[in-house]
Amino acid sequence: MNKKRALVVFSGGQDSTTCLFWAKRHFEEVSALSFLYGQKHAKEVELAREIARKAEVSFEVMDVSFIGALGRNSLTDPSVRMDEEKPEEGCLNTFVPGRNLFFLSIAAVYARERDIHHLVTGVSQTDFSGYPDCRDAFIKSLNVTLNLAMDEQFSIHTPLMWLDKAETWALADELGVLELVRRDTLTCYNGIPGDGCGHCPACKLRREGLEKYLKSKNL
Repeated sequence: MNKKRALVVFSGGQDSTTCLFWAKRHFEEVSALSFLYGQKHAKEVELAREIARKAEVSFEVMDVSFIGALGRNSLTDPSVRMDEEKPEEGCLNTFVPGRNLFFLSIAAVYARERDIHHLVTGVSQTDFSGYPDCRDAFIKSLNVTLNLAMDEQFSIHTPLMWLDKAETWALADELGVLELVRRDTLTCYNGIPGDGCGHCPACKLRREGLEKYLKSKNL
């Protein structure tokens, strides 16, 4: 097993970009894999490509549009008005069912063919908006399933699992990429880079975390 190579599931957003540079610190060779799944904010993949170039890592995009077509959600269906607040029950309608399940499963097959056994993803249970596929239990379960399915020994790394957004900003700063993450990434569900639209769920979480982190730095 090659312990020096890692594949990052890379969207070009705050979390996966932070993970990309985390991976560069912990592995000798890093690759990035992005997905087009029918998302309205597909511009994120263009930015991901540019960030990968700056990071000097190999980059590839896969079209998995079937994921977005499987169910109704506000990220892939223009007719669904996006939730701005979490409902009392269930997930925000920005939840794309099966997204992380498919992403990591495809990434594992892709990695296996390249003798890569370390997968890195930016999911977080601390700030996960109620998405069930961002939970630690899901990741651990899927890791076991992928190993059984392919008779391999993959390790799925989740550097942000127990970090809130302020701590994620702190990690980006410690990695020396806070300004790159703030300026060049796309987290906004409405497709606006950097600080974004300011009112979608992703932008609110990102902004609140940044404000908290910057305030802590001034103390």
